[in-house]
Amino acid sequence: MLFRQKKKAAVSAYNREELTPVIRCSICTGEQVAGFQHKSTGQFEEVMLIRDAQDLESFRAHYGITEEIKHIY
Repeated sequence: MLFRQKKKAAVSAYNREELTPVIRCSICTGEQVAGFQHKSTGQFEEVMLIRDAQDLESFRAHYGITEEIKHIY
C-alpha cells in the first residue's frame, strides 16, 4: 500500500448557514456528483455520485433537502 487515501467523513446533517447543496456536472462526460459548497470559500465537498433520479432523491431524503439544488459546471 504505497498510497493511502484518507476517507472523508460523511456528513449526516449540514449547516444551512455555511453550506449550500449543489450538483457538480461534467460538461464532457455528463457525470454528476452531489455535494455541498461552502458559502464563504466556494470549496466543493462531494458526497455521492448521481447516476439517476433515484440517487438524487436518496441524496435529498438523507439530508432533508427540499429546496432546488443548484448545478455547477
